[in-house]
Amino acid sequence: AQTGTGKTAAFLVSLITFHLENPEERSRAPGVPFGLIIAPTRELVMQIAADAESLTQFTDLRVMAVVGGIDYEKQKKQLTTPVDIVVATPGRLLDFCRSDVLKLNQVEMLVIDEADRMLNMGFIPDVKAIIQRCPRKERRQTQLFSATFSEDIKRLAARWTLDPVRIEIAPEKVATDTVTQKLFLTAEDDKFLVLCNLIDSEDLDKVIIFVNRRDATRRLEDRLYRQGYATGLLTGEVTQKKRVKTLEGFKSGELKVLVATDVAGRGIHVDNITHVVNYNLPEDPEDYVHRIGRTGRAGADGTSVSLICENDAFMLGSIETLLGQPLVCEHPPENLLQATKAPVRGSRKQDLIQSGNDSKHGRRGKPSTHRRR
Repeated sequence: AQTGTGKTAAFLVSLITFHLENPEERSRAPGVPFGLIIAPTRELVMQIAADAESLTQFTDLRVMAVVGGIDYEKQKKQLTTPVDIVVATPGRLLDFCRSDVLKLNQVEMLVIDEADRMLNMGFIPDVKAIIQRCPRKERRQTQLFSATFSEDIKRLAARWTLDPVRIEIAPEKVATDTVTQKLFLTAEDDKFLVLCNLIDSEDLDKVIIFVNRRDATRRLEDRLYRQGYATGLLTGEVTQKKRVKTLEGFKSGELKVLVATDVAGRGIHVDNITHVVNYNLPEDPEDYVHRIGRTGRAGADGTSVSLICENDAFMLGSIETLLGQPLVCEHPPENLLQATKAPVRGSRKQDLIQSGNDSKHGRRGKPSTHRRR
């Protein structure tokens, strides 16, 4: 199933209902969950865990997220208490399993989310090692979710499940029914100009801009910051603490623009995202569907805007094949080609340095008279 179709609710509700209808007769030992959910990215794990906590708030079920980027010893201490549902990325989960902090021998329901992404990211060996620590497939229920069903995914599903029922939602329906797709032909040098005018001219309450490479993502976010936009950055190298703070700012409206890579943006589940901008077309056509799936979720309307230069044009054919429909490219309207205002502030790094200097010398730039106690 594609993003925005209610996959998370589907497996969480079934998992929680199963436990409530089949309560354990004895107390569960620390670090021995009955439900295990594996997802490829920290953002996705944190979002699933938050949804699970919301759904279980009136029960005695305990949910824990296990991810990298958070203090290992702190998570280890949390696992010394009983836990019912663990939501985890493969690497950190396997670390705790190998150190016997977490035991999976009583897992009754196993959920593998975004299996296609885990395959692409090279996580399948870790997932195989994790599943080997779970009860045999005859003694557990396994749910596997994937945006696409390649031959590799079919083989994994056959290996990990027993007499499975396959439910499929056509990706083109999800991609096109609720999302208006616009594709503008622009020179590479004009992309930033068109992007700024787009943000200024349209009613963009919340916009996510996807960029293919991490270094280009950082540069674009900093250019937008210097233009005066309330921006946030999400890449794989951003610390978990900073990620959480950025997403909270985006959800609250403090940040209007989020610039992200595909891996970091895959786990973003924020209501009322009005626009998604593809600053570059992704090399993998499946990523295009995942990107625009950040908007137009749960039946709401959304808009995706792709800025197509000569290099991007080579990716169009494979995207059209996946969607099962042609994509119409057009030149941007005149109002998106108008000259933009000059930068209104320095780079984020310069502002941080200035802020640090101000704090050292007091608010007026004079040496501080405060003494350490």
